[in-house]
Amino acid sequence: MPPQNPPPMPGGGRGPRRELTEEEKKNAPKLTWPLAKRILAWLRPYKGRLALVLICITVSGILSVVPSLLTGQMIDKGLYEGDVALLIRLALLSLFVLVLSNLISAGEVYLTSWIGQHVTYDMRNQMYAHLQKMSHRFFTANMQGDIITRMTEDIGGVQTVIANTFLNFFSNCALVIITLITLFQKSWILALAGVAMVPLLVLPTRLVGKKRWQIADETQRQRDQANQILNETLSVSGQLLVKLFTNEQREYEAYKAINRETTRLAIRERLLGLWFWRTLRVLRGMMPLLIYVAAGLIMYRVGNGDLTVGDTTVIVALINKLYQPVDQLLNVQSDVIRSMALFNRIFEYFDRKPEVESPPDGYRPAKVRGDIAFENVSFSYSEEKELLRDITFRAEAGKTIAIVGASGSGKSTLVNLLPRLYDVQAGRVTLDGVDLRAWDLTALRRQIAMVTQESYLFNDTVRANLLYAKPDATDAELEQACRDANIHDFIKTLPQGYDTEVGNRGFKLSGGEKQRLSIARAILKNPRVLILDEATSSLDSISESLIQAAIGPLLKGRTSIVIAHRLTTILSSDEILVMQNGRIVERGRHEELVEQNGVYRMLYETQFRYALDDYEKRKNDGVELHRSEEDVSHV
Repeated sequence: MPPQNPPPMPGGGRGPRRELTEEEKKNAPKLTWPLAKRILAWLRPYKGRLALVLICITVSGILSVVPSLLTGQMIDKGLYEGDVALLIRLALLSLFVLVLSNLISAGEVYLTSWIGQHVTYDMRNQMYAHLQKMSHRFFTANMQGDIITRMTEDIGGVQTVIANTFLNFFSNCALVIITLITLFQKSWILALAGVAMVPLLVLPTRLVGKKRWQIADETQRQRDQANQILNETLSVSGQLLVKLFTNEQREYEAYKAINRETTRLAIRERLLGLWFWRTLRVLRGMMPLLIYVAAGLIMYRVGNGDLTVGDTTVIVALINKLYQPVDQLLNVQSDVIRSMALFNRIFEYFDRKPEVESPPDGYRPAKVRGDIAFENVSFSYSEEKELLRDITFRAEAGKTIAIVGASGSGKSTLVNLLPRLYDVQAGRVTLDGVDLRAWDLTALRRQIAMVTQESYLFNDTVRANLLYAKPDATDAELEQACRDANIHDFIKTLPQGYDTEVGNRGFKLSGGEKQRLSIARAILKNPRVLILDEATSSLDSISESLIQAAIGPLLKGRTSIVIAHRLTTILSSDEILVMQNGRIVERGRHEELVEQNGVYRMLYETQFRYALDDYEKRKNDGVELHRSEEDVSHV
């Protein structure tokens, strides 16, 4: 008897079959030979197992019709002729074939799962290695969610394509072909009659399934809206906002309305086509009756003695076997289109070439001095706007260059060129006189450490985050780096000391604590070149003082480029570069630039001056000042 619910979907699940959306139809990729070859290339290492899968599918298809044939023999030879011994032998043989068929099918599923998992294993490894080579621009230009989706859901979907789509296609083809051959060998008239009825029952099922999918899709959209309300209003921050603005009832009514609509759609989906399925059950129940009537006419009116009752039973059983594979083969187009779209998304990322690559036989010096030079450098992210124009300056080994300027003047863009997060469009940047593009990327970046305004910590222990800079560092080296960064004493107060978990992005630590850990990590790396994107601009005075003191050991003996927002940071620099609209408009020492009465003087009056006022106020209040703050008093 047919099920009341819709027929099984490809992959084994029941429910409304998902039809192609209009957008999917419009953007459907073409299955070209180059694309097919590229897909097959991932399967080539497993061609031996694939051949075994095809053999299993063929054998399983043949064995699937044998029990029906044996049933016919049991009826004709065993029951009608009264041969009980033969009846028992045929029953045991049918049981053996059934067990053997299922064992082969299990092996078939195991092999395809094994192949699918290993292909996704290869893809994930290659994709991750490929993404690691992409430039910083790739990660700033693409949404993080999209990158993660390609790595997880898209590549994970390849397993489903191999284990379900390909397997179902070949097994259904084998089953249909073998079943049809067997049917026509028994009786071509009954075979034609039975086969003609198959599409009359399958096609209406697909139409109702399509309608159910549309309702299910709308139900899911409603559920997504409900989940959005739950995520926003039941989070810590969202719930606080709801309470502060006394919008509890408003949010409740919004959720209630969506929940009501979701419930209505779910009931409609469940009941849709209820009478259709009842009618279909009657029609499918009539099919064997019609076959039996036609067989009776052939056997007793036409006088065809070759057709037996057993043969008729076999034909009815085999026709029943055709419904599911035919239904799934009719949907093969949408399955293939989705599979091709999946591979296209994956290959799209593989086809993106890294903008910044390490040259073959790149420069790897035994010793690095740390001389930096920017020579007529220009850079832009796009043709519409040039961010850096004709930048020229030099930072000799061991010197500190401070860069100041208004937001958007190009300061961060400039320092990002040093570790080759981007490459210049004009001019060149050199380290020890060698163009950065000629350096081996690993060798170059090992000489550079960067501490940014927003410190990033992994969801791991304090120790693990520090060892990221130097995996083989000893405990003594770790502790010394943390002492230099003014963070060791704080770490010792943590529940597990250096083995304390810092939480996602270090949320268990304050901004100042995370910043000092980042400085300790940079100290542990012991680079020749240091880049500081001023870490104290948004911190309180105490945290700033501790970080200012921690920066001192970090700058000592290294070539440093410091983006400065606070006056205390730039006073000890060897040269100050003032940037405006992507150009260096002034350069010199603090006293010289103040006297020029230009851009720096304006920045000094609007951004830096309050450091002096704060210093004077705290001094008058009798607050003990850190040694680094005493520098302010000399201005």
